[in-house]
Amino acid sequence: MNALTPWSGMRRELERFFERFPEPVLEAFETGGEWTPKLDVAETKDVVMVKAEIPGVEARDISLSLEGDLLTLKGEKTHEKEEKDERYHRLERRYGAFLRSVRLPTTVDASKASATFKNGVLTVTIPKSATAKGTTIPIKGQ
Repeated sequence: MNALTPWSGMRRELERFFERFPEPVLEAFETGGEWTPKLDVAETKDVVMVKAEIPGVEARDISLSLEGDLLTLKGEKTHEKEEKDERYHRLERRYGAFLRSVRLPTTVDASKASATFKNGVLTVTIPKSATAKGTTIPIKGQ
């Protein structure tokens, strides 16, 4: 066993080397607009869910499209009418058009997709396709 001892130092050195590289993260595909809604993408055994924060926007001002595995949200958040005597001390909220696309992690059945919008959060639920769910193959003993 003493012959392997020199390799233990090399192993620690290699582990430290690879710790410098972060794990890959699936990035959303952003396409533009004056501001970008933040979103979460999650999946269960049966569905893929996308939740997007779009405060200050009405549901009628949002459009959704799904082409293959690319889900696209677009719309516009309009600026409230300014008063002539109004003087801003801080202006942090974003207004204008938004366009956000995200690749879904698996194949889905677009024909059964649904979306709800409540309290500024858009929730899109899309069932996975039958092939994405996989199947269990029973094994027969002999």
